[in-house]
Amino acid sequence: MTRILRPTETGIAEAANLLQSGGLVAFGTETVYGLGADATNPTAVAKIFEAKGRPHFNPLICHYFSPEAAFSHVHATATAEQLADTFWPGPLTLVLPRKVTCPVALLAGAGLDTLAVRIPAHPVAQKLLQRLGRPIAAPSANRSGRISPTTAAHVLAQLEGRIAALIDSGPCRVGLESTVLDLSMSPPFLLRPGGVTTESLEAAIGPIQSGITPTQAESPRTLRSPGLLLSHYAPTLPLRLNATTIAPNEALLAFGPPLKNASLTYQLSGQENLTEAAANLFDALHWLDSHAPAQNLTAIAVMPIPPHALGLAITDRLTRAAAPR
Repeated sequence: MTRILRPTETGIAEAANLLQSGGLVAFGTETVYGLGADATNPTAVAKIFEAKGRPHFNPLICHYFSPEAAFSHVHATATAEQLADTFWPGPLTLVLPRKVTCPVALLAGAGLDTLAVRIPAHPVAQKLLQRLGRPIAAPSANRSGRISPTTAAHVLAQLEGRIAALIDSGPCRVGLESTVLDLSMSPPFLLRPGGVTTESLEAAIGPIQSGITPTQAESPRTLRSPGLLLSHYAPTLPLRLNATTIAPNEALLAFGPPLKNASLTYQLSGQENLTEAAANLFDALHWLDSHAPAQNLTAIAVMPIPPHALGLAITDRLTRAAAPR
């Protein structure tokens, strides 16, 4: 059963404790209600995808208390700092290269080398972030493919019993998702229109590119945004899916009891727990990709993943990573 919390100091403290312990908490922002998890906890982030029934591991927006906190995890450009001065806190998300020292779970960024960050203006979100002292990964608090929620009732209608708690923060002022602007390449590229208009952005920093066609939706440029199709990160080594045997040249990505004769194995979940497997997925791909060559292994064999619940998202990600390139 989902607990309903009031937006008081006590309620916010309780919500922060739940987030700190790995739970999911929905809370209001000025745009829409967010489904929050501790962004530095990969298992908690995996629960977001599970609760939403999300079929892909798309990048998530990470919410911060202040620009200084956000820019401690990403490389801020002069343009980013200018936009932060103008629009933060507010409904603008910036996509920037993540720092090597960034503690945010790889799953929150879908394994990419960038991170989507914003500073929400809603006082409840601000107090929650300040109390937690960590970034909160938070897509919209709805089931995947359903209408985004702008009231607490909307959240409960879709996620009752699937999340630990909900802070009833009142109706959302903007009622539209944040604008997403990619600053990881030049010139800036509008990935998603939203609460900050293109005209306002261009008045601040000059011309920006926009317009995503169906073909462009598969490009590396547009994959950096939350809410768009994912087909990256692919490891250097080729992947062989649904492996029931292991070849001498292969490392093993295991799920459950590992295959015999594997010389190098990364275990997604020995107990065949899909949430644990999702939390470990991107770390596993990075680890095998960097360690296998030292043992003269030239490929990765992936054991079968059950095609249900989070298994669908894991399989989707692995299928894209295994695609010819």
